[in-house]
Amino acid sequence: MIQLSEISTRAPIHLDRAQAQQQTALWVKRLGELQDVLMAERKHGVLVVLQGMDASGKDGAAKNVFAECNPVGVSAYSFKKPTEEEFAHDFLWRIHKQTPAKGMIQLFIRSHYEDVLIQRVHRWIDEEHVSKRIQAINAFEELLQFDNNTHIFKFYLHISKEQQEKELRQRLEQHDKHWKHNDHDWVERNHWEEYMRCYEDVMNRCTVPWHIVPVDQRWYRDYVISKILVEHLETLHMQYPTLKK
Repeated sequence: MIQLSEISTRAPIHLDRAQAQQQTALWVKRLGELQDVLMAERKHGVLVVLQGMDASGKDGAAKNVFAECNPVGVSAYSFKKPTEEEFAHDFLWRIHKQTPAKGMIQLFIRSHYEDVLIQRVHRWIDEEHVSKRIQAINAFEELLQFDNNTHIFKFYLHISKEQQEKELRQRLEQHDKHWKHNDHDWVERNHWEEYMRCYEDVMNRCTVPWHIVPVDQRWYRDYVISKILVEHLETLHMQYPTLKK
């Protein structure tokens, strides 16, 4: 059982930052190499879900970890408030059309989990609705894996409430971060405990497991995510296609 309060939001104290950053650079480079074969072979799709509280570093993870990947083979989509058209469909309608084709890496900046998190926290849907949606999400992710050979990586960017406040204040104080400021982020902080409860419940009811990534130190975030992706993609033993005779 995942209990977020028992998981540190910081890097292990024994891990040397300089050495970790050197290793991260190697993994990021290797991820770019693996992505090139993935794109050429076109047998697998990769879905990377970056989920977390405001200011947990989702955009930074996308920028840093995939820095060596070919932009042609990587796409990112940030899920915001549904449009009127999206509200007129089931909650997964807008998600499904953003999933990766074989040979592609698709990043979700926030994701289909918003519909069992923010809507639950604010009591916009009842608990029966939540349970049905979690069942639908599990079936949806199973479909992606089984029917399209999609490898799903779900990263929860685990930030402390104290670090989040520092990050949000930087958006007020630093000129180059003003564009990130949103008054609503401060309002959502008031629901921190309820968000943690809902995150834990969702994680413990999911079929595809979550990776809990400590992000109070951003260098460790990149270290963990790049390591997990490279180690898994290496097991696929992908190869460049040969010339057809």
